Amino acid sequence: MDISVFRHLVRESDEDKYEFNTTLPKRPPQGNSTGKEVTIRLNSFNILKYPDKSVFQYDVLVGSGIEKRGLIQKVWNSQLIKKTLAHPSWIFDGNRLAWSLEDKRPDLTLIVDLDAEAGRTPRGTRENKFRVVIRQTNKVNLAVIPAYLSGKMDFDKSVLEGINFLDHLLRQDPSSRLVAIKQSFFARPLERHSLTGAVEAFKGVYQTIRACEGGRLGVNVDVSNGTFWIELEMEAVMMILTNGRESGQMNHALKDVPMKGNESVMVKSPAFKELRRLKKVGFYVAHRGGREKNFEDKTYYVNRFSDKNAWTHKFDVRDKVTGEVTKDVCVYDYYKKKYNVYLEWPELPLIETVRDGLFPVEVCRIAHNQRYVFKLNDQQTSAMIRFAVTRPERRIKDIQFGLSLLKWSEDPFLKGYGMEISPQMVQTKARVLPPPTIQFLGSTISPGTSGRWDLKGPRKFLLPNPTPLNSWGVLICRKKGLGATVDKEVVVNFMREFIKGYQTHGGLVMNRNPPIIEGSADAATGALQLYKKVAALGKGEPQMLVFILPNRDAFHYQRIKKSCDCRFGVVSQCMQAEALRKINQQYISNVCMKFNAKLGGTTSRVMSRNVDLGHFGVPSMIIGADVSHAAPLSEAPSMAAMTVMMDRIGVRYAASVQTNGHRVEMITTSNIRSMLMPLMGHWVQKVNGGRPPEHIYYFRDGVSEGQYQHVLQQEVKDFKQMLEAKVPGYKPKFIVVVASKRHHIRFFPKPNDRVAADKNGNPVPGTLVEHDVTHPNENDFYLCSHSAIQGTARPVHYHVLLDEAGLSINSLHALIYEQCYAYIRSTTPVSLHPAIYYAHLASNRARCHENFPSSGGPRTTPSHSTLVKREKGLIPSAKPTTVEEPPLLTMPNNLDREMWYI
Repeated sequence: MDISVFRHLVRESDEDKYEFNTTLPKRPPQGNSTGKEVTIRLNSFNILKYPDKSVFQYDVLVGSGIEKRGLIQKVWNSQLIKKTLAHPSWIFDGNRLAWSLEDKRPDLTLIVDLDAEAGRTPRGTRENKFRVVIRQTNKVNLAVIPAYLSGKMDFDKSVLEGINFLDHLLRQDPSSRLVAIKQSFFARPLERHSLTGAVEAFKGVYQTIRACEGGRLGVNVDVSNGTFWIELEMEAVMMILTNGRESGQMNHALKDVPMKGNESVMVKSPAFKELRRLKKVGFYVAHRGGREKNFEDKTYYVNRFSDKNAWTHKFDVRDKVTGEVTKDVCVYDYYKKKYNVYLEWPELPLIETVRDGLFPVEVCRIAHNQRYVFKLNDQQTSAMIRFAVTRPERRIKDIQFGLSLLKWSEDPFLKGYGMEISPQMVQTKARVLPPPTIQFLGSTISPGTSGRWDLKGPRKFLLPNPTPLNSWGVLICRKKGLGATVDKEVVVNFMREFIKGYQTHGGLVMNRNPPIIEGSADAATGALQLYKKVAALGKGEPQMLVFILPNRDAFHYQRIKKSCDCRFGVVSQCMQAEALRKINQQYISNVCMKFNAKLGGTTSRVMSRNVDLGHFGVPSMIIGADVSHAAPLSEAPSMAAMTVMMDRIGVRYAASVQTNGHRVEMITTSNIRSMLMPLMGHWVQKVNGGRPPEHIYYFRDGVSEGQYQHVLQQEVKDFKQMLEAKVPGYKPKFIVVVASKRHHIRFFPKPNDRVAADKNGNPVPGTLVEHDVTHPNENDFYLCSHSAIQGTARPVHYHVLLDEAGLSINSLHALIYEQCYAYIRSTTPVSLHPAIYYAHLASNRARCHENFPSSGGPRTTPSHSTLVKREKGLIPSAKPTTVEEPPLLTMPNNLDREMWYI
């Protein structure tokens, strides 16, 4: 269980003066009344019984308090601790907290000698003894949980403590038997999937406790997909990491190389740096059995790869019988004499452990269940997606496999505390909301519950580009060292068909013969060549630049976008060369939708069936917001994006972006003012005739439930203060909704239910769940608005934080669902409200706008130097910091008022 699911609403001090009530809006007594009622299953399992007695909580201090978790767990599992804490109710979180039904007072102080318990003598002068202090700190009252669930009391510290205990009670037994990774558990199964690169994936089980509507607790159980090192001989893994084909080649690749720019200094080679991925990976050894490789059960752990090998590393050996010392024995000779092992690759670096000395790689083998913690490469990611994406029928089987791993009915700790969990999935009454009608220019289409339509007919865009396309051009990008990857004639033919297709859909094109040139292999240089070529035509400022890319090189793409967005202030469209070889009308139509949106047009609109909604009854503005973060340990800043609806029908959105500190989720006050004020001013003048909106819908993505109050007390408060300062007395009504896809709730319609299920067994678009897995008291719901192309559909969790307009529940659900059909570049409804979807696109695109030389390369992933500094403790782990990051480059020509990011 992620404790943030149960928000801490207790004020820590009187310094926090909240403008809003800390109690969020309650769920309306009557649910949605539109559409059709259906029965579906959910991957939630009701807790039938849980303890209501008090439990004693203890603080456990091992050593000085800075010991690592593995050592702490080893001390806790020692015979002395087990003998002293003989009562079977003791559970431990693996770090500092323990609980028990036993009232253990006064404090316990014990000395645990791990060497003595293992029957071995200490190595060197350092003793393997640890002082353990167990002190009772709290009495957890579990009776508050049913009071909270039934609405008799608010969420407070006592409820948090009670649910925290139940979470650890649920985890205690599987943590002792399985590999625990946060809320997921893994056991090495028979079915595993290789991802290449000595990495494999296999399925485990995810479980978390949830407080649910209906006054009960439930356990959310889902599939978890983990990545692990394949259990291989160490030299084979090293060969894979270094791209070696045989030991000699690998040994050469591992040698030091001259430093770039200063060849007199030798540094570690790129291949040697790759071996750092194996740090902290466990391995077995197999040298004590002679030349036969019989691996032992004991697990050792890689600390680093030594600079020395079996020839160069020498040490003194003392004969245990005679006491005679032989000096300067190399590892190769030692293994030959001691174990009758003749090392085949003595020139390879030795593996150095923390406490257990050094080992030659060829006597080592990766231990099982060693987690792979690094970002997967493109090939591995594709393989992982193929493995992880499963349809509902298979997902249910995988969940049942997960239940067999958890073994609730056999769990001694659950039995000891009297906790029972139903093995049956929860069934709930859901609703399928009525789908809207899609309006084009001169035609409409009703997709029903299919979740898809098309542009055949052909359908004309509702609004074409307002200014005919006249000043534009096409650049064929080259690969480095090669010529163009597609013939110019192919591009000419494709563009002829593209222009024809765009005009067929209603697009306005004045110049049907744009210049098509072959450009530099350098992205920025090529973009400048095209811009100058188009500008020289004398047809006005360039309106659109088109680039034909040789491959999916993300950095190449980012440099093009940086030049167009920030140097020229002109929208651009990239296409893959491979897609041009075969003229596909569907592909052309898809690109035309993006093309038209960037040039100011509108694909279609939604015709609402909800009379109460009216899209919109009063002048209304929709704002979307998202903050994206770089990879862990990356030095790149977080990127905030805010989108603002720029029409009356909720289709076109402008977007502004800016840096937002380092891993800071809340959008800063300065960013809200600098990003939002210009866009709101533009909306007032362009959309609403100089009048401000009466209702403001704020859709926020990416925040956990523990940050809901932060959204209200920081971001929304900043909005209100900003508007009050701009227009004294102006107080629009806010509707604030947080959307999240970071959850594990899934919908499973009954097999062959033609109303609730599509052909793959997924819920049809519009499936709404308001009960059984939602919050006990607050106004939240799960909505599946899209049709899943592959795998099992993931619904979006929406939580209403503020509703000053008093919307009916039918209106709010219809607004969110129907606008998912208004996504401007698609002929399917999207899974997330478009305002948030667009903010997500814009925040990711903002990486292209960083104000640093592109020659430095991308910054979203940590460099080798960063990883080394992290290993040595020279930099802290990735934590939020408000250190001001350099602002992004600005976009000329008011580009942020258009759909530049789409």
